[in-house]
Formats: sequence, structure tokens, C-alpha cells
Amino acid sequence: MFQHLVESIKFEEFVEWKPENGRYELHKGVIVEMQPTGEHELVRAFLIRELNFEIRRFNLAYSIPAQALVKSVDKKSGYIPDVLVLNIPNLINEPLWKKSSTVTQAASIPLVVEVVSTNWRDDYFLKFGEYEEIRISEYWIVDYATLGGKRFIDNPKQPTISVCRFVEGEYQVTRFRGNDRIQSPTLGELNLTAEQVFKAASGEQ
Repeated sequence: MFQHLVESIKFEEFVEWKPENGRYELHKGVIVEMQPTGEHELVRAFLIRELNFEIRRFNLAYSIPAQALVKSVDKKSGYIPDVLVLNIPNLINEPLWKKSSTVTQAASIPLVVEVVSTNWRDDYFLKFGEYEEIRISEYWIVDYATLGGKRFIDNPKQPTISVCRFVEGEYQVTRFRGNDRIQSPTLGELNLTAEQVFKAASGEQ
């Protein structure tokens, strides 16, 4: 659930205003307070655990921060993805990283994940377009609660994970359901099914 704070501001003003506690994003100049459900947070926590396991298993120079901003190309938006995998060696090239934990370059972001909430259009349209414009190589849309439109998760609706891979200037989308093993270009040895992710919403591991 999201509560919109109607006030058009610049990205720099947003960063200065943003409190340490709470989750806030900037959507086209408007501050948005993030208010996720308990199920959403269980899915998010499960994904962080599983992806961190892969990072450790292969000793990758990646890290998943608790909160970090992804700044849009047009500088009017800043997002805190549900899961943000950072490429640590490239952070030295990020001018805003040390001061405001903000990244802007695709080379810093091998993988980003959004767990769908009631504002599903943000994940399927707004952030899809923004992440594509940044040229982030891999973007997951995890729709465990079948909130998205039928064009994205079929008719009748089914829990779906859409893996968007950046190829030749645009995202190519592959969808995973049920016992499908998620195919990740970034984490090629990942042994995780869509159903495992969906069960996390009810606390099943």
C-alpha cells in the first residue's frame, strides 16, 4: 500500500529531505511513502536470503544493501528496489554513492527485483521503463499475489515471475510459474523455482 505525499521536488531536494527511517521514493518529482504488506516483506526477505547465498557460494563481488537509491536518467525519480544487487567494484565510479547511497550506472546494478504491490502499474510500466532506460541488465517482477494485469500474468491470472533481460537496447521478458526453475542471466547456477518464491509469502521455506 502506498501513500502519496503531493509535493513536486527535485532529486537533490529529495535526498536532502529523505529521513533515515522509513522507505520513501521519488516518482517523477512526487514523494511516495512505501508501505508494504507482511506477505510482501516475507517474499522480499526470502529472495534476499537466496540471492545472498548465491553471491557467497560463488564469491561474487556483489552486495545487497538494506536501502539504496537508483536514480533515473531524467533525474526526476529515485527508487529503492525491493532487492538491489550491487557490483561493488563499480561503486568507485558512482559520484553519489558515498554521500547518499545512490547509484546511477548500469555497471553498478547487475540485478534489480521488484515485488509487486497494489500499485502494480509502477512495476510493470514506470519502473520497467526507467530500469530499461538506465540499461540495467536484469530486472525481475515478482507477482506472487496475481495483482498485475492479465496481459502480464495470463488469463486466468497466475502467480508469475517476469525476468527482463536487457538485449540490444530493450528488455526481453521471460515468465516463470509453478515449478519452473528461474533462469537468471546474472546468477546462472541459481537453483530456485517460482513456486518456492511464492510459498515464502505464507512463511513456507
